Formats: sequence, C-alpha cells, structure tokens
Amino acid sequence: MVSFEDELKMLLKTGKVMFGSKKAIKAAMLGKAKMIIIAENVPPNIRRDIEHYAKLSGIPIYVFKGTSVDLGTLCGRPHVIAAITVLDPGDSNIMDLVAEE
Repeated sequence: MVSFEDELKMLLKTGKVMFGSKKAIKAAMLGKAKMIIIAENVPPNIRRDIEHYAKLSGIPIYVFKGTSVDLGTLCGRPHVIAAITVLDPGDSNIMDLVAEE
C-alpha cells in the first residue's frame, strides 16, 4: 500500500505542483492538471467547483483525510493548503492513490 505522506514528500521533492484552490480550479478548467488533492474541510462551494471542472476534464481527485492545516503542515508550509494541483508527479507514485480508492 502506498503511504500518502511518503508519496507527498516525494512529489514535493521531484514533481511539479501548485498550491491553492483558485489555481486548482483554473488548472481543472484548462485541463492542465494530472491530479488534484483537496483537504477534507474545503468549503463546499470551492469543493463543488473543483470537482465539477475536474470531472469535465477527466482529472482524478484525491480527498486528503485531514484538514487544510494538516495538509499545510505535511507540505512544510506555515499556512493552510486547501488544494494541491499535481502538474507532474515526478518520481512519486501519488497517482496510484486515486486508483486504490
């Protein structure tokens, strides 16, 4: 089984990501994301927008089992992160997490 924490750290080291829900929505609208990771406590209106545009573009979504504070802490950031847009997974196997759900 793939550990989310380990794969996220590998993604941040070797891949290309964007942080923030506005960037996630824009990337989903343009179909540029490979995957979007959202925190469990994302506001409903933002989550609806991300899910809608991701579905239209065929982009998988992984719902992180924790808050945006937890996600920010995991990323080593001193602020909340509601969404992470994966542009390039790098050496991580983070894409396998969506396949397991």
